[in-house]
Amino acid sequence: MLSIESNTPKKLREMIRQNGWVKPTAGLAKGYIQANLAALPKEQAFDFLLFAQRNPKSCPIIDVTKPGSGIPFNSAPSGNIKTDIPKYRIYRDGTLMEEVFDVTDIWDDNMVGFLIGCSFTFEEALQNNSISIRHIEENCNVPMYQTNIESIKAGIFEGPMVVSMRPMSEKDAIRAVQITSRFPSVHGAPVHIGNPQAIGIRDINSPDFGDRVTIKSGEVPVFWACGVTPQAVAMKVKPPLMITHAPGHMFITDLKNEQFSI
Repeated sequence: MLSIESNTPKKLREMIRQNGWVKPTAGLAKGYIQANLAALPKEQAFDFLLFAQRNPKSCPIIDVTKPGSGIPFNSAPSGNIKTDIPKYRIYRDGTLMEEVFDVTDIWDDNMVGFLIGCSFTFEEALQNNSISIRHIEENCNVPMYQTNIESIKAGIFEGPMVVSMRPMSEKDAIRAVQITSRFPSVHGAPVHIGNPQAIGIRDINSPDFGDRVTIKSGEVPVFWACGVTPQAVAMKVKPPLMITHAPGHMFITDLKNEQFSI
């Protein structure tokens, strides 16, 4: 019998659709791309697409759905982004209103969904190079922080970059830069290594999203641009409605990680 981690993307999506998995998806579907979600009414969709193009480190686009559709034909034609993410967040006028397990009732013919590359993709490459991933070791969500790095504005969209953090030795940090540089479509190389305060993070032990992880003696924090950035942007520019994934709870695609390496 296959373990949950080695199940196929299709079977995992079916399990999630039936609320059989409502936890973060780090470590699932090894070898396959996972994606963040940002969904908006089509009136704001072009501005968001332009924002993503101008900020590819934070918002590398993997797929876009047709208005009203939840089917990401290019990345998972048997999937549905309205049902196949373990947990969603609903923002109205920039305020997080609720977390839900299905957004079918909210998704109307006006909604456009964007799937955004996720750093879980390059984590597999790091592990294959004997670099440990602390939040996987500790069975929790990756820590994420809002920074003082401003995104490039596009239309109505602007706001701070959110980063994810993985602690590692200085030697592993150098290797991690080399490895993750091969994945520009899923955030690529780190945006910062070392002093958190230099990018506006006051307390490394109090992430804005996700969970705190152990930073061992001799380790440095390594920060990557994160697909939770649209949530920080939503809180700033306050669109009437934005549907996102809950941090760490991703959409699992049929695309192979190797398709996104260079």
